[in-house]
Amino acid sequence: MSKVLIETSKFLSYVLRHEPQSIGLSLDTEGWASVDALIAAAVQHGRTLDRPLIEQVVTTSEKKRFALSADGSSIRAVQGHSADSVAISFEEKAPPAVLYHGTATRFLESIRAQGLLPGSRHHVHLSEDVQTATNVGRRYGKPVVLAIAAGAMHDQGIKFFQAQNGVWLTTHVPPCFLSSDS
Repeated sequence: MSKVLIETSKFLSYVLRHEPQSIGLSLDTEGWASVDALIAAAVQHGRTLDRPLIEQVVTTSEKKRFALSADGSSIRAVQGHSADSVAISFEEKAPPAVLYHGTATRFLESIRAQGLLPGSRHHVHLSEDVQTATNVGRRYGKPVVLAIAAGAMHDQGIKFFQAQNGVWLTTHVPPCFLSSDS
C-alpha cells in the first residue's frame, strides 16, 4: 500500500471510528456517512480527498476496515468504533471454539486481573488466527497472543458478533476464559 493510501486509511479510521466531529462530519447509528459530506468536510479541514482515493482505500485495504454502501453514496468503518453516536447492530453468531487476541506483554498483569475490556471502543476485538493476533500485539510493544475459550464463553451465554471484515467482537472476556504462553 502506498504512503498516500496508508495516510488516507488512517485518516478514515480516525474520523469514521472515533472523531467524526473533528471535521464536522455526522455518522448515523450504523456508522454510515455520506461520501460527499466526508469529502467536503475533509477538504474544508485541509485534507485532499476524493471519491477515487476513497474507493481505492476501501478495495485495496488488507484489513477491510471500511465498506461502501451498495450504491456507493455512503461509507463506514465496519468495526472498531468509539464514537458515542454509533451503535452498529451486528448479528449474533456462534464463534469457533478458540479465538485469539494480540496485545503487548506490558498489559498482561491487568488483563489477567480484569480480563479483556473494550476500553474506549464498543467491543473487544478477536481474530481466528494467531498471526493476525501477533500483528495486532506488535503494534503495542512486545507481542503476546492470548487464546480465548470462545466456544465455552458462548455456551455460558456470552454473545459474539462478527464484523463484515471477519473480526470477532464481544463486550468482555473474563480472565477465566484466557490463556497464554507467557
